[in-house]
Amino acid sequence: MDVQKAAATLAGVARRTPVLTSARLDQRSGRRLFLKAENLQRTGSFKFRGAFNRLSALSARERSRGVVAFSSGNHGQALALAGQLLDVPVSVFMAGDGPRVKRLAAAGYGATVQFYGPEGDRHALAAQAAEQQGAVFVPPYEDPLVIAGQGTAALELLEQVSDLDALVVPIGGGGLISGCAVAAKAVNPAIRVIGVEPEAGNDTYLSVAAGRRITIDLPDTIADGLRTTSPGERTFEIMNRLVDEVVLVSEAEIADAVTTLALTVKTIAEPSGAVGVAAALAGRVTGRRVGVILSGGNIDPGRLAGIITGGVETGAGTTRK
Repeated sequence: MDVQKAAATLAGVARRTPVLTSARLDQRSGRRLFLKAENLQRTGSFKFRGAFNRLSALSARERSRGVVAFSSGNHGQALALAGQLLDVPVSVFMAGDGPRVKRLAAAGYGATVQFYGPEGDRHALAAQAAEQQGAVFVPPYEDPLVIAGQGTAALELLEQVSDLDALVVPIGGGGLISGCAVAAKAVNPAIRVIGVEPEAGNDTYLSVAAGRRITIDLPDTIADGLRTTSPGERTFEIMNRLVDEVVLVSEAEIADAVTTLALTVKTIAEPSGAVGVAAALAGRVTGRRVGVILSGGNIDPGRLAGIITGGVETGAGTTRK
C-alpha cells in the first residue's frame, strides 16, 4: 500500500493535526509523550483519512452508484463527509445503541443511516445491501486504500517529531495500526510499534499470542470504537509482521486517561482514542520519546461528564466504579 500517495491525495483536504505535549503527562509516564491529535481531524477522528483516500479512487460510475459501509460510528461519519465532498452517496449501517453524537454526525453529513441490533451481523448486512444496490462496499479496515490513508497520521507525526523510539496506536480492527506501522517502519525501521486494546476487547492480543486470528464475544467496554470480535485478515497479516507488541488496559485506566486528557491537556478524547495514553500512564509503554495517536474525540457529553465524575459506563450501558 502507498502511504505517500495517500498523503498526496489528502493534502489540502485532511487537516495536518497538531502534536500536543504536557509536562505533567511526561512526569506521570516517565517519558516524553508526543500526542498526535487526530481527535482534531475532520469529523473528529483519523477515519477521515482512509475514507477520503478510498472514495477518491472510485471511478465515475462507482461514484454515481454510491458506497455502503458498516461502522461503530467514526468510519460512518468520515465516509459521509468524504461522500459529501466528492458527490458520492453514502449508506451506513450503525449500531442502534452506539454513541448518539456519532449517529447524528453521520446523518448530518448526508449519509443514509440504518441501524442494526446487538445480534445483527453488520458486515453481512452492509455487504448484502451493497450487492443489491450495485454500490461499492467500503469496510472500515480491510481495504488497502483505507489502510494507506490511516497511515498518513503516523507519516505526519514522524515529520513533526524527530527521533521517536516508539509509536503507540489503538487497535480495533487493525486498520489504523497497520497503516501507521507501514509508514513508521518505512521511515525508521528501528522504531517500536505498540498496539493497545481494552482488556475486555483483547481479540488481537489473543490472536498474536496464538499465531492465528481468534474470535471473541462482542466486548463490553467503554471504548466503543474498539468493540471488535476479531482482527481483520489483511490487517492481522500486517500486524504480525510489523507490530512489536500488543498491550492491554483496563476500563479504569481508560477512564483515567480520558479524564487526564480533558483536565490536564485540555483536549477531549473518546475512550477508544485515549487507550494509548492509558497504556503510557499505566507503565506499559517503553521508550524515551514516544508518539501516541489520539485517534478520536467523538464522545457524548453525558458520557464524558460521567467519566470525569468517576463513573465508567461500559458498552452495554452499565456503570462501574
